[in-house]
Amino acid sequence: MRLTTEEKIELGSKEQGTINPAFGGKDGDEQPQLTVDIGEPHTESLEETVDKGSDLVYSLNDRPPWYLCILLGFQHYILAFGGIIAVPLILAEPLCIKDNNIAKSQLISTIFFVSGLCTLLQTAIGTRLPILQGGTFSFITPTLAILALPKWQCPAPQGSVLLSMQLQNSSSSPLQTDDSDEIWMSRMREIQGAILVSSLLQIVLGFSGLVGLVLKYIGPLAIAPTINLIGLSLFIEAGKKSGGHWGIAALTVCLILLFSQYLSKVDVPMIAYKDKKWKVFQYPLFKLFSALFGMCGAWLVCFLLTIFDVFPSKSDEYGFSARTDISLDAVRNSPWFHVPYPGQWGMPTFSVSSVLGMMAGVLASTMESIGDYYACARLSGAPPPPTHAINRGIAVEGIGCVLAALWGTGNGTTSYSQNIAALGITKVGSRLVLQTTGLLMIVLGIFGKFGAVFITIPDPVIGGMFLVMFGMIAAVGISNLQYVDLNSSRNLLILGFSTFSGLVLPTWFHSNPGIIDTGIKELDQVIVVLFTTHMFIGGFFGFILDNTIPGTDKERGIKSWQDKDKQENTNFCDPSCYDIPFCNGIFKRYKCFQYLPFLPSFKTNEQGTS
Repeated sequence: MRLTTEEKIELGSKEQGTINPAFGGKDGDEQPQLTVDIGEPHTESLEETVDKGSDLVYSLNDRPPWYLCILLGFQHYILAFGGIIAVPLILAEPLCIKDNNIAKSQLISTIFFVSGLCTLLQTAIGTRLPILQGGTFSFITPTLAILALPKWQCPAPQGSVLLSMQLQNSSSSPLQTDDSDEIWMSRMREIQGAILVSSLLQIVLGFSGLVGLVLKYIGPLAIAPTINLIGLSLFIEAGKKSGGHWGIAALTVCLILLFSQYLSKVDVPMIAYKDKKWKVFQYPLFKLFSALFGMCGAWLVCFLLTIFDVFPSKSDEYGFSARTDISLDAVRNSPWFHVPYPGQWGMPTFSVSSVLGMMAGVLASTMESIGDYYACARLSGAPPPPTHAINRGIAVEGIGCVLAALWGTGNGTTSYSQNIAALGITKVGSRLVLQTTGLLMIVLGIFGKFGAVFITIPDPVIGGMFLVMFGMIAAVGISNLQYVDLNSSRNLLILGFSTFSGLVLPTWFHSNPGIIDTGIKELDQVIVVLFTTHMFIGGFFGFILDNTIPGTDKERGIKSWQDKDKQENTNFCDPSCYDIPFCNGIFKRYKCFQYLPFLPSFKTNEQGTS
């Protein structure tokens, strides 16, 4: 049933980033009114893009109303929660804090706090794409390798010390140092030093423009397997979590598909107060919050089945991981309030072996992030990221890793692929939404018990969400092949070999530990980390073969890829969406800024010399 014209909501034109003031736009702007029909919450420019296969509700520069930013930002917070919180939980045992809930809660608060800071930096002055920054699994492998050295082996458990510490949890200061605290803090300081120094490599790669120079030779056949393998390589993690209870995982998938696809055209009647009277309007609620509704719906089902003891109560029985009361102890022991600060664990320590081993994680994270930038640009309605934006984005990620090292998260930061995939499902690519997410992560990172509540989300629910999100990432990678001549045996060979190698080699290295023995432990760590990173191998082989096997630009898709992207994004954002705000006048005034490869003025220099 359709509403009358008077009942339909009147939205201001979102063109050039303006929206009606009543819905979060610029106050005082007088824009031509656009009557929106049911299921079509788009402006004219967006409707033209719908005809080309895109149906974004909000693109990169659009400004959703503040309440919608909070809700959508919270959805991104939920999506990233599982990946971010997994890092301190994985590191808890090798850091010797497995039974120390106070230390765990402090690490969780710290990593969320720093992730929020890095997200704000990346969206404000980095690539300026709607990319969430969080803990990276690329740093986990070298971290575990460092902590596996005999020097950092955990001492034998001392029951009396642990019991004494647990009894003092309610009365002791969270940062009070005893012998057990010094055991894990000394290991944390070693990891901090390794991340701090190795991250300087990422900063140099970005600010020097070395990353941008390589990008000139990267085409769809290098980008496609890189992004594709980001999704495909995570199938093991999705399978492990879903395997706890396939019924709950399937329920989560069905709910997300129901809200994002089957009900995407069904708008919910809502009421708004405008012009001194109440009006009813249609809103795409299911499309915008499909992931959040899907996860919360399955979470609620798990909660009810736990209350009625439908799920088994023994940990060795199938379905136990679907219970919502497994991690209640962590909620009880988390502090109400904790403000992380730099150096809270002490001054970082440094060693050559740790730094060199961690550099492999930095390189793998850099390669993964480059692919994420292209995927995020496509899903947010932005043109392909220019050289200066990618250089600056990598440099800002390096700065984020330095901040993570100073604060002591035990990890670095990188772009989160699952949140990029969420852009494609929710059809909301607004930068402002991710900046809101960053603020939420900072604020909620200070309140330990709030974050601890979400530890109770069962693994099968997270696994079901992963099945949809990671599949979306893989599909985005494949979509880059529309510009390539797929009738060419050359292109099929490159695509097939690079993708298949990206799956085979890491699996072989994982099944043959210790196979690399050069006599230099640091070199062994570098080789193992790089060759167990799926997207690095796929992107590396795709890049090498695409640039060495003879082929025309038309056959490789280079020309059509660049031209088509420019044509597609004419009605969305121009390249100025990557400019640093409030600084363009200064950069254009002085010629010296034209030679810095991480500034927007560098593109002017490139055009002038081309």
